[in-house]
Amino acid sequence: MTTIQSNATLNKSVEEVYAFLTDLNNHEQLMPENIYNWSSTADEARFTIQNMAKLALKVNQRVANESIVLIPSEKAPFDLSLSWKLTALSATQTKADFVIEADLNMMMKMLASGPLQKLADHQVAQLSILVG
Repeated sequence: MTTIQSNATLNKSVEEVYAFLTDLNNHEQLMPENIYNWSSTADEARFTIQNMAKLALKVNQRVANESIVLIPSEKAPFDLSLSWKLTALSATQTKADFVIEADLNMMMKMLASGPLQKLADHQVAQLSILVG
């Protein structure tokens, strides 16, 4: 299993960060420009990654003010999970960790690990801008 992660410290309470992340409708704002055909509900998101694949994700687990775990709701090119893990540093500061775990063979790892790291870094950077 390949693990890719990125994190940031946000100047918002863990409750505010969790409230934003728990609704998948908000995740479109975290995506890079090569994502299109976005459609979502609070619990599921579908989109296309330019020149790659269509992906449908659903919430697999929510732990209030701690974590949100997303998994494919349809067949994906490889097994993966996307997790947001939140840690309250103070009443007004939260550490957000974004972790992508993907079951990649050696060839897929060479092709996909760079774009997946860019995705993780982009989502964390966007969350810092949007939530603070």
